[in-house]
Amino acid sequence: MRVLAAMSGGVDSAVAAALAVEAGHEVVGVHMALSRNREQFRAGSRGCCSIEDAGDARRAADVLGIPYYVWDLSERFEDTVVADFLSEYEAGRTPNPCVRCNEHIKFEALLDKATALGFDAVATGHYAQVVTREVAVAGPDGEAVTRTVRELHRSPNDAKDQSYVLAVMGQERLARSIFPLGGFASKDEVRAEAERRGLSVSNKPDSYDICFVSDGDTQGFLKARLGARTGEIVDTEGEVLGEHEGAYAFTVGQRKGLSLGRPAADGKPRYVLEVEPVSNRVVVGPAELLTVDRIEGDRSVWLADDVLAAAGWEPAQAGPVPDGAASAQVSGWFDASVQVRAHGAPVPARVRAVVGQADDGAADGARTEVELTGETLRGVAAGQSLVVYQGTRVIGQSTVQRAYRAQRAASAAR
Repeated sequence: MRVLAAMSGGVDSAVAAALAVEAGHEVVGVHMALSRNREQFRAGSRGCCSIEDAGDARRAADVLGIPYYVWDLSERFEDTVVADFLSEYEAGRTPNPCVRCNEHIKFEALLDKATALGFDAVATGHYAQVVTREVAVAGPDGEAVTRTVRELHRSPNDAKDQSYVLAVMGQERLARSIFPLGGFASKDEVRAEAERRGLSVSNKPDSYDICFVSDGDTQGFLKARLGARTGEIVDTEGEVLGEHEGAYAFTVGQRKGLSLGRPAADGKPRYVLEVEPVSNRVVVGPAELLTVDRIEGDRSVWLADDVLAAAGWEPAQAGPVPDGAASAQVSGWFDASVQVRAHGAPVPARVRAVVGQADDGAADGARTEVELTGETLRGVAAGQSLVVYQGTRVIGQSTVQRAYRAQRAASAAR
């Protein structure tokens, strides 16, 4: 196959490209330039798109003996990932920019451009596994036919597993993606592979934080882009406790940075319970009010037709419902586990897929409803990515639209 290897300049993508070459593919390396502003790039290992990373990627490509190019995706990155980051925070939501980067850049802009240039697949250094199996399905005339199914699974390296941020890619793009590091159980194994192959990035530190926030100060970045907007910090009764310079700088579950002048009456810490963008208020309260037992998500993406079909859902229905539709199209409930943070623990749940009319009568896209079973979550914020699993297999992904707090619902009922 002709494979385009996305080379970030780190050890993971370099080894992934090397393994693609070793597998006999015709490989071309490409580095994605995500900013035209040199000052925006981080120094050292903090981000994944620094100036030095482009040089490291070029040196790795030279060692592997493959062609290497730099593609300027800065405008697309600014218009999608950065713009989404700002608009979500401004709307009182908590986005995950790595999820959006995978959605809009690595598995949309990059993959679509690669396909247009005649490449069969894109290889990346993500820690996740693709499992291929043959399943029997009913053909158009009712006869049994065999179909190849590609499943996205967790990496055996729990500490580095990236299936959470890949779930948004969908089935079509999964079919054109290769993750050569899928079977590696530890980062040390990957570094050993890099050293054995003479790749100078073998000991390069891991990247972390948000690549486009050059100094790591997310609140400062938001303030510089969105401006200061003085507002109130209030408790659940509406009593004013303090002020802030922008509700967008807070997220549900946050404890630090509230700068309140006096402690709560019971002496316990306060946490952010709600961010109200219209009134520019931040509501704080006790930890027990962060407990969540039900979640609704929108913009759902499914990667497991067989699981949905077994629950009575037809994936072809996913999408807007025509005006005047009489009722929602709903799958049955199925057992799964859900995860709402990149390295959070999955919790048991019942899940179902829904397409129907929104409260205002407008057409509503594919949604996900979740009821937690046996365990609860704490501090779930609108805008977070919710990923549905069965065992190690990724079933689908949705963006949290609303979380229902068990303690608050119980108090309201009394």
